[in-house]
Amino acid sequence: MANENQNNNRINNLEKAFSNLNKQLVEKERLLPFSFDEFLKLSMENPYLIFRDIFQVFYDMVHYYVQGKETQNKNTISDGKYIDYDFTKLLIDDCDNPFFADKLFADRFMNLVNGFKDGTRKNQIVLFDGPPGSGKSTFLNNLLQKLEEYTHSKEGAMFTTYWKLDIEKLGGYSLTKDLLEAIKKDDQSSEDSNLISTQDKYLEFLCPNHDHPILHIPKKYRKTFLKDLIDDRSIKRTLFNDKQYEWIFTEAPCSICKSLYNKLLDKLGSPKEVYKMLFVRGARFNRQFGEGISLFNPGDRIYNKPITNPSLEEKINNLIKSEQINYTYSILAKTNNGVFALMDIKEENIKRLIQLHGIISDGIHKVGLIEESIKSLFVGLVNPGDKVHYEDIPSFKDRIIEVNIPYVLDYNTEVSIYKDQFGNNIRNQFLPGVLKNFAKIMVSTRLNTESETIKKWISKPNEYSKYLDKNNLLLKMEVYTGELPSWLNEDDLKAFTPKLKRKLLREAEQEGNKGFTGRQSINLFRTFLIQHEKPNYLITMADVGDYFLKEKSLKDKVSAEFVHSIKDLYDYNILQEVKECIYSYNQDQMKQDIVDYLFAVNFELGAKETNPYSGKEIKIDDELFSILENVLFPNEKNKQEEFRKETQIEYVSQTLAQEIKVENKPINESTQFKTILEKYTRKLKENALTPFLENENFRRAILDYDTPQFDKYDTRLKNSVNHLIKNLVTKYSYSIEGAIQITLYIIDGRINS
Repeated sequence: MANENQNNNRINNLEKAFSNLNKQLVEKERLLPFSFDEFLKLSMENPYLIFRDIFQVFYDMVHYYVQGKETQNKNTISDGKYIDYDFTKLLIDDCDNPFFADKLFADRFMNLVNGFKDGTRKNQIVLFDGPPGSGKSTFLNNLLQKLEEYTHSKEGAMFTTYWKLDIEKLGGYSLTKDLLEAIKKDDQSSEDSNLISTQDKYLEFLCPNHDHPILHIPKKYRKTFLKDLIDDRSIKRTLFNDKQYEWIFTEAPCSICKSLYNKLLDKLGSPKEVYKMLFVRGARFNRQFGEGISLFNPGDRIYNKPITNPSLEEKINNLIKSEQINYTYSILAKTNNGVFALMDIKEENIKRLIQLHGIISDGIHKVGLIEESIKSLFVGLVNPGDKVHYEDIPSFKDRIIEVNIPYVLDYNTEVSIYKDQFGNNIRNQFLPGVLKNFAKIMVSTRLNTESETIKKWISKPNEYSKYLDKNNLLLKMEVYTGELPSWLNEDDLKAFTPKLKRKLLREAEQEGNKGFTGRQSINLFRTFLIQHEKPNYLITMADVGDYFLKEKSLKDKVSAEFVHSIKDLYDYNILQEVKECIYSYNQDQMKQDIVDYLFAVNFELGAKETNPYSGKEIKIDDELFSILENVLFPNEKNKQEEFRKETQIEYVSQTLAQEIKVENKPINESTQFKTILEKYTRKLKENALTPFLENENFRRAILDYDTPQFDKYDTRLKNSVNHLIKNLVTKYSYSIEGAIQITLYIIDGRINS
């Protein structure tokens, strides 16, 4: 009985799976033709969707998949508003080989795409230029995959001409010997999409050039026709005046459709009757069959022979009693209003590029004696060394748009590549920040060591000795992530003008063509993991530094100075994190110390006064002043006395006279109070770790944390260690093991400043 129920369940599941698959395939794959009248109704309802050519569809496709988040941050490298583009849906999701676009390429690509919207990218070919191993092929394959998927969706619908000739209305066939041969030939060919017998009611076929249906309204009447068709004045203004819609009024149908329309008009005597045989179908982009999208590899042989269909041509001419319609077109027609792509400008693709020159310039191609109009999005990939094949052709210069795809220059993107290759959990094998530093070292090999722009920008690099390497690569890398580092002072932030930004981005165009390729980076990272994967151990910055400094094969490729600089910066940053996390001073007491100090500076030593801000009597002596002064200026008696005098002058002239008496501010909201609190807090944090580094029990307590032995330590030490570990976990995303490991790294290395 159990087996019978199990079999029934399997049968039900099988039927359910096929039923759902059938429904999905019917909904997504079938694009049934509909009448020209229905097409015009759709045009009235949604003209912006209906009237799109390949350039507009490509623009819409990219913006459909790419999410742009607008922010406004003074530390971004943009001019005010900044758009952070997310390419996940376009180049990563559902792609066999994801492509990760860094910030520089993302902005570059979106600038290109936005040019398609206004119609300024026509009569040009876009070549994506980058060194071997930069991911160009992956990028283009993923881009074309998403374009194909988009054109199969409602949002990406493109429309093409579909003829449905009424055989009876046209008088039927004359059963000539040629027609009978054609029918016989069709009956023997199960692959021919134009099967027909003398019993068929319609002769149906697609326009091989993918003509947009609106082109079958005679050119000189189209504007008047659309004026009558569309009521909305703003839509009409857009259609009639915007450059991107200019094609509606200037383009003509292909020679096949134009001849057929004229012959049908002669035969039927009425345009309305002709339009009854003119249908519309959604375009089916299919790269595999070269429909709408054709990609050519360098080794693919060039096919120049005209494409014909003698059988269909015979039926059309027999039906309309004409021999003047030549059903002939070129291979370029298959991607008319589509994408023609060249994968690397080598071998046969060099010839293809040269052949495209006249087509790109004039949009005209000869097929025998027939003139064929071609409007395609021409794209290609090129390695820097292959530019010689077209650089010396002067007329090509203004027809080629080059978009640079270098090796990744954004370390965050490099990390994303590692996570994709080795799993997202790879980050859990590293202490926080270490994986990013590995990526930074990889990226550093791809950057130029000289930057005149940065030298002019950062006038006092010595002020950033903790943050900068000798060649300013660490600063450049931060800029290439899209944001300026927080440690830059106000003067340098203000100096980062739009003009300076443009200079720096122009320099970026010359980077990323050397150093470790994407594939080499992945292989080196794999080797590093194999060497350092250990149970219950998190990879440290010391492990990364040793790998690059001691591995013989890497010494000549990685700058030892840069590795030391990035390690020093890492040490400095983690020290600040630990100081921040162990810091546990009572904020209320600190504020009270400042209030007492501000009041006390106005009296002689030895006096006893009631502080009006707290209501408490205080004794004014060196001990009271030293609470604050010894923190701000330890062992600097002169500076302590100078600070006390300056504080008293500012308190009387500004804080008391203006902010408290005139503006009625509480003392803890005065500018002077806030400034001292900020300095007091910073200094306490800077010295927060010092007492513990000299305490051997502190190291033991760290080692024993989260074990039964931890209870043996005194309450004050346990509280400090608890406070430190919990803050490292919550504030900086350490695991408990990582927090212990990083604290021991600081203690044992005696890293302090």
